[in-house]
Amino acid sequence: MRDRLLAAEKVKAIDWRDGALYLLDQRILPFEETWIAYTSAAGVAEAIRSMVVRGAPAIGISAAYGVVLAARTRFAEGGDWQAALEEDFALLADSRPTAVNLFWALGRMRERLERLREHADPLSVLEAEAIAIHESDREANLTMAQLGVDLIRKHQGNAQAILTHCNTGALATGGFGTALGVIRGAFIEGMVERVYADETRPWLQGSRLTAWELANEGIPVTLNVDSAAAHIMKTKGVTWVIVGADRITANGDVANKIGTYQLAVNAMHHGVRFMVVAPSSTIDMNLASGDEIPIEERDGRELLEVGGKRVGADVEAFNPVFDVTPADLIDAIVTEKGIVERPDTAKMAQLMCRKRLH
Repeated sequence: MRDRLLAAEKVKAIDWRDGALYLLDQRILPFEETWIAYTSAAGVAEAIRSMVVRGAPAIGISAAYGVVLAARTRFAEGGDWQAALEEDFALLADSRPTAVNLFWALGRMRERLERLREHADPLSVLEAEAIAIHESDREANLTMAQLGVDLIRKHQGNAQAILTHCNTGALATGGFGTALGVIRGAFIEGMVERVYADETRPWLQGSRLTAWELANEGIPVTLNVDSAAAHIMKTKGVTWVIVGADRITANGDVANKIGTYQLAVNAMHHGVRFMVVAPSSTIDMNLASGDEIPIEERDGRELLEVGGKRVGADVEAFNPVFDVTPADLIDAIVTEKGIVERPDTAKMAQLMCRKRLH
């Protein structure tokens, strides 16, 4: 199946070449495919903050490359360049507070930095580490796709309708995708009749990105407003809701794009299975439950304006970017280390003790 998965991959959002980080500007997709080159940590931090790049795994990968760019500048300036680099680590860490992959990637780069000591070519070592993070994420996605497909086959192998939220494809990762990777794999195996994609307000990642990715690969997709999800579960034969995650806590609670929680509640009511697909780097064992996850809130103008034009009344807007889905609403969490069905603290701890399956 792996060869068929690789053959289906057509989209990428991150490219490291010629000593620069190139990001596909996801703010203007699907109307324009524009790549922007970044040569500084400040530029990468702004790209993350302004949503040029989004999706927890892609944010982490971009931040790792941001450290490489910062190290190059600090090293050239001379002096205690490693100490000076702390300012860049802080800048990148502040770019998005909820996606734990960001902090995981920065932590891994920091660990590599601390092991450099008097290495003759420290910049090449840091670059190799960032590339390894990138490639490892793509490999994890392929493993998760296979595991997710096996899970769907286990419970219901015939063609079916699947509902997804936000964008969890190649655009949100190092390649292939998490939840969308599973959906791709299931389609290749003949187990997907149609995908319903929530438009995902207010940035319309489902409308602009997920629908675009699926349509480009010939996967039948129907776009719907977020508030139609319960009606679709009731009337369209949906058997799975499959989503990604930005942070998973030690008890299996999941922070994901705002609107995920209500999908899980609706799925439970309608007897629809609920799958979360995310690499183990998304799991934060330092947080006991979702109550401890910092939830990012963005400018209310994202709700009140469209294309810079005011469309909402002159009122205050509440714009949380994520919500938390309790573990007891989740049927399965799929990672590259394996699957946790009906997650709880003990099962999550057992998962994190495993090695990767690829």
